[in-house]
Amino acid sequence: MTERRGIHPAGEGHRATPFELFFDLVFVFATTQITAFLAHEHSAYGVLQGLIMLALLWGTWSGYTWLGNHSRANRGLLRSGMVVAMAAIFVVGLAIPEAWRDAPGGLSGPLVLVCAYLLVRWVHLAVYAVAATGDAGLRHQIAITWLPLLAGAALLVSGALLGGWAQVTLFALALLVDWAGIYLTARHGDWRLHSPAHLTERHGLFIILALGESVMAIGAGAAGQPTGVPLLLAATLGVGAAVCLWWLYFDAVSPAAERRLGEVDGRARVSLAVDAYTYGHFPLVAGIVLTALGVEGVVAHAAEFAPLGLYYALPLFGGPTLYLAGHLLFEHRMHRTLSLPRLVTAGVLLAAAPVAVRLPPTAALAALVLVLTVLITGETIRYGRPESGNHSRETVKIVRPAD
Repeated sequence: MTERRGIHPAGEGHRATPFELFFDLVFVFATTQITAFLAHEHSAYGVLQGLIMLALLWGTWSGYTWLGNHSRANRGLLRSGMVVAMAAIFVVGLAIPEAWRDAPGGLSGPLVLVCAYLLVRWVHLAVYAVAATGDAGLRHQIAITWLPLLAGAALLVSGALLGGWAQVTLFALALLVDWAGIYLTARHGDWRLHSPAHLTERHGLFIILALGESVMAIGAGAAGQPTGVPLLLAATLGVGAAVCLWWLYFDAVSPAAERRLGEVDGRARVSLAVDAYTYGHFPLVAGIVLTALGVEGVVAHAAEFAPLGLYYALPLFGGPTLYLAGHLLFEHRMHRTLSLPRLVTAGVLLAAAPVAVRLPPTAALAALVLVLTVLITGETIRYGRPESGNHSRETVKIVRPAD
């Protein structure tokens, strides 16, 4: 029955498909637009607006990741629906520069963005309902999800029409209604998670894409500057910061989390995935994007010895702090553990942010890389290489009594 409807169910061993990686490219473009918006706005108000946009994109991407876990994304109706979603997300990305302030001429930027975003969400639920044919529980869960989505849609449209602070307030309220509504109905609801490997792989790939955006931010900051020692040093340190963020996630945390998710099933697996991945990974992504903003500011002023300033110092150190805080929440939910070194490092970075305001740009970035390198070195010495299994054995030993 499902096959005749153009839906191909995914199994326990399902992995990410090349088409899903292709699908992610439009999110890369949209995220790049957000980073450019943040650099242009140069204000706390602009950062808030950028984070709201990032949250809208993240919720959309998460929904399609769950859909791709239920049925194969590279076949039939699901592939067709995702092609429509790709076009709509690209329109969202195009409209981001005008998301909060419509430019003269043409269509209303905020309304274009909201309409394209809602199309992506509605296509997702419509295709999901077809994929859930024969599964009454899942179909009921999808029907419930329409309620917070429609309430949020009304708030988004109202905000786009009003503009200004009213738009920011209504957009934030729409996010709250949407995310809270889905969360409260999802953790103990009837969603299906067929393949833990697919879910963890998809989230890992998104982390890599976000890190790729931080590397592209180096190029954006270097645009128009002469190639000299200060620029090369700042660019090298920027790449070093991206490598540190990659290491902190992929060296041991991601493999251990995939094993943990595979140890549970049914509603317990869904609840764990919702908490740790769908919601728990957003601080990681937001932290990477903020770090990219800070690195771009450093590279753009690499040859200067004037203080870095508040606008770039706070994301440069606040981004990794948020990233580490996300790690702490993620690991606690997955394994019921708390990494003291990461907690201490987050505190050090938070305390160092006011000092970084007064440092030269390259010196501030060097200090960040130094702190992260010390953390990584300490963890490597403590747990050994991932291949040795030391970190994994300790994690299983702690988690197993709670199962």
